[in-house]
Amino acid sequence: MSPSGPFVVGIAGGSGSGKSTLVRALSGALGAARVSALCYDAYYRDRGDLPAAERAALNYDAPDALDTELFLTDLTALRAGQPARPPRYCFSTHRRIGVDDAVEPRPIVLVEGILLLHDARTRALLDLSIFLDVPDAARLSRRMARDVSERGRTRRSVLSQYEATVRGAHAAWVEPTKPLADLVLLNVGRLDRLAEVAAAVVQQRLAQRAPWVAAA
Repeated sequence: MSPSGPFVVGIAGGSGSGKSTLVRALSGALGAARVSALCYDAYYRDRGDLPAAERAALNYDAPDALDTELFLTDLTALRAGQPARPPRYCFSTHRRIGVDDAVEPRPIVLVEGILLLHDARTRALLDLSIFLDVPDAARLSRRMARDVSERGRTRRSVLSQYEATVRGAHAAWVEPTKPLADLVLLNVGRLDRLAEVAAAVVQQRLAQRAPWVAAA
């Protein structure tokens, strides 16, 4: 990889592990003007061809639920210094609803997703990979709060989906990627402290990169 391109940090971990929160905290710690973010969750496949009941019953935590090819195309573009336009996805209807705002190739690109480390091609595009390790009960509680308040879900539907697919998918596909991460952080307390650790590692790695990346 070219040392003159953006420094790409991947943040993985189970649903509800705090990935989005860490991205926001890292962006603040590293300087928002230097950071852009890309979310793998935006690349869920459009399920508009299926009836609503069938859409709701699908396993959205399995690798084939995501359009990995499109995600790799966009991540590769960012690494090459080009903007990317991720899809805009509706989590309540499981459909794409257009194209989102452009993600610019700033000096630091933060990428997050539960299955981010599952595909070797994605791992090869990351300069640093972080896995957030969180106990199952805490992840469920956080997922419940997020999906009800931000994604238009009911508590019953969240719990039903978690027991039917999410728990098993985490054990099958997410947890096995933890040893593949460069840095594993246990997120059971104050996430701002974890953000400080992660930011320090990023800064250390940046110091070894091209001058424009470290100083931009």
